[in-house]
Amino acid sequence: MAIEPFTAKDFRVFDLPGFTDRMAAIRAQIRPKLEGLGAALAPELGRLTQVELFPHVARHARRTVNPPDDTWVAFGPDRRGYKKAQHLKVAVSRHCVRFLFEIGPEHAAKPRWAKAWRREAPRLAKSLAKTPGLGWFKNEHDEEPAAALADLDAAGWARLGEELTRTRDGQLVVGRRVEAAETARWSAVDYTKAARETFAALGECFRLA
Repeated sequence: MAIEPFTAKDFRVFDLPGFTDRMAAIRAQIRPKLEGLGAALAPELGRLTQVELFPHVARHARRTVNPPDDTWVAFGPDRRGYKKAQHLKVAVSRHCVRFLFEIGPEHAAKPRWAKAWRREAPRLAKSLAKTPGLGWFKNEHDEEPAAALADLDAAGWARLGEELTRTRDGQLVVGRRVEAAETARWSAVDYTKAARETFAALGECFRLA
């Protein structure tokens, strides 16, 4: 499938106030584009991570009242789902598109992964600092990063791993935010280029454990 870029109209879907109206617009306007994006990017992201990846477009099946503030396609190593494994994600919300690496709350082996992060944090700090625009997000749904990765000291890098096990819902989310106004001007080639550049760096995280 070909990549169909998101338009300014697509981002305004998240201004719709009601659950029914917003979900209908997400299904009609955004989900088909995420499906195309997932199919187009999965083979290349598999080469970058050296793992076969399967695209999973968000269904928001658990929501019945509050409309989602973002939606996404996630890339994970399990054909049946992505939440229990490390995954990459392209998320769309009102003000931006985010290219993310995540260890989510439902990851099956967070203590082991946190230990690997602490062990490799100095190496990752040097490697990821070479890619501009990467940040740490407190939550997978946040539009704004809490800190730029380039600004973190050694203790800050170690604390990112601790976030996984500090609470039951602990998660680790790092990646790049691109403004909606910018991506609304992008072509399919621009999306591929941004995904390749960002996920080539974040592939270091994906392969960690």
